[in-house]
Amino acid sequence: MAPVRTMLLWCPDWPVIAAEIVDGVSAAAPVAVLYANRVVAASAAARAEGVRRGLRKREAQSRCPGLTVLDHDPGRDVRAFEPVVAAVEEVVAGVEVIRPGACAVAARGPSRYFGGEEQAAERIVEHVAQSCEVESQVGIADGVFAAGLAARSGRVVPPGDTATFLAGLPVEALGRPGLTDLLRRLGLRTLGDFAALPAADVLARFGFDGTLAHRLAAGQDHRPLAVRRPPPDLAVTETYDDPLDRVDAAAFAARTLAERLHDTLAGHGLACTRLGIEAVTAHGQELRRVWRHDGLLTAAAIVDRVRWQLDGWLTGTSRRPGSGRAGPARPTAGIIRLRLVPEGVLAHVGLQPGLWGETGAERERAHRALSRVQGILGPESVLTAVLGGGRSPADQTRLVPWGDERAPGRPAAPPWPGRLPSPAPAVVLPEPLPAAVYDAAGELVRVTARLAVSAPPARLELTTTVASVGSVEIVNWAGPWPVDERWWAPVEARRRARFQVGLADGTALLLSLAGGRWWVEAIYD
Repeated sequence: MAPVRTMLLWCPDWPVIAAEIVDGVSAAAPVAVLYANRVVAASAAARAEGVRRGLRKREAQSRCPGLTVLDHDPGRDVRAFEPVVAAVEEVVAGVEVIRPGACAVAARGPSRYFGGEEQAAERIVEHVAQSCEVESQVGIADGVFAAGLAARSGRVVPPGDTATFLAGLPVEALGRPGLTDLLRRLGLRTLGDFAALPAADVLARFGFDGTLAHRLAAGQDHRPLAVRRPPPDLAVTETYDDPLDRVDAAAFAARTLAERLHDTLAGHGLACTRLGIEAVTAHGQELRRVWRHDGLLTAAAIVDRVRWQLDGWLTGTSRRPGSGRAGPARPTAGIIRLRLVPEGVLAHVGLQPGLWGETGAERERAHRALSRVQGILGPESVLTAVLGGGRSPADQTRLVPWGDERAPGRPAAPPWPGRLPSPAPAVVLPEPLPAAVYDAAGELVRVTARLAVSAPPARLELTTTVASVGSVEIVNWAGPWPVDERWWAPVEARRRARFQVGLADGTALLLSLAGGRWWVEAIYD
């Protein structure tokens, strides 16, 4: 497959520019960004003093005594580059971020819209400079790799000439130091020399990574652009020729707008949990309020909140007669523009109809019934269990109100150190039951600091604070599984050892030993 004609925007010395944007470090001064004690980026002033990429910190400072040294921060580079990507997306669609400081788009669309590739490149560079005050260069070639090298000199490589353009570049352009050193020792100094080798021989000698580099040297990208899709605009807006100055007229107009918002969200499989209501009056006054709901806002719920807010704005119902306090001033003119913005959304499978319309109907009816219960008794009246992270069974489950986002509060993978192996217990006791575990000699079983069991457990005795309840023989056991939590906070520190035991009556239990006392935490099925 032929490489896609690509337009790549490159911001020189981006780690230095990002430090200037985020931390206020002057990029005009001698600045170097270091990773693993080596220079990965330097400002123009530092390069004028002889600072180059790959130098060690001490050597770079010896060449430039006034050098400002910064640690490499990928998060800072990404945060500072996001406005640049957003500015590019305001001009062209389908942007792929290559790395902080470089992004690419397919050149066909912008070139046809702006009347040529050079005109499109100039428009993008100009818009980024005006919007973000960032200097950039654009390179255009066949494929992302070639476009990135062309951007170093702001060059437009004619279609079909990419292989010729790459042939004269040194092999260091591949960005693979290990492979570059080997190619140099073999006498291959340019990309053209490397591309001239047979592909089968390259695979046999250099492996898969060498084959990918060989394709790049020949001007053939190994993957197409993976463009970033801008998020959909879910807000709905309506403009009115006649200003809305009465509550009944405003409520009637808002109903249609609220239903449009609900249908838009349903089309994306989303539901609203936080609603922003914005209004503009005929005199230019801007009003805004955000409503939050513990569950999912249905179409009727959206209509109600818009009506309530318009009532508060147009009639000033928040004023309290006789209180001596002045409420918010009523708008001096009617509303000419109303906008509803879903500030918080989450995926809602119940809004997704099936192929024939029937799938999800039962779920939607159940949702309406449970939401009705919440409306009467409060959001905490209907709870659902959500699995999450944690070391003990009691920590791995949390209850959330119906309709709230069910994302795990704590990630379950990778496994928590000290977490019990599968299977999980069937019943987790709300409060652990006190117990005692004895060995064959009748001595209480203990665990040393090195996790050595004093003797094999032989008998379990359930106890209360005043008397013994019963004693059962232990026929098999596993453990201990140690847990040492929050050791850095003495007040909150908790250390314990857990055991799985099988009793003579067929019951399986989860036991824990903490502070010299035994407890029953859970029961296995």
